[in-house]
Amino acid sequence: MVDIDSSLFIQIINFLALIFILNALLYKPILGIMDRRKGIFDSTEAEIKRLQDTIDQKMTEYEAKIAQAKSEAMAQRGEIQKEGAEKGKEILDGAKVEIQKMMDDFQVRLTQEVDGARTVLRSQSERISKEIAEKVLGRSV
Repeated sequence: MVDIDSSLFIQIINFLALIFILNALLYKPILGIMDRRKGIFDSTEAEIKRLQDTIDQKMTEYEAKIAQAKSEAMAQRGEIQKEGAEKGKEILDGAKVEIQKMMDDFQVRLTQEVDGARTVLRSQSERISKEIAEKVLGRSV
């Protein structure tokens, strides 16, 4: 059994003194350290959030620049294709003109050669027909 005497009061005073001493020497420093760690974690978490936002912003800018570069490349590709088609058309038109010129020159030469051949054939046919007539008639014509 517990006797209530003066030692109980001394033990209560010792207990209260121990609580105040432990509070001052142990609990408050530990709570301070825990608060500082919580503050460090909170600031680190805020820094991580800020860095994540910065990364997201940079990624958005990067994707926008990539999209812009792709659209510019597609525009340049279209322009190059258009220029190629125009140059191809110019080359074809030039070739058509050159072919037409060659055909005209060939037609002129052919006409000249045909006229020359007709002249030669006419003169030869007159001579041959004269010779045939002389041989058939047996006299000169």
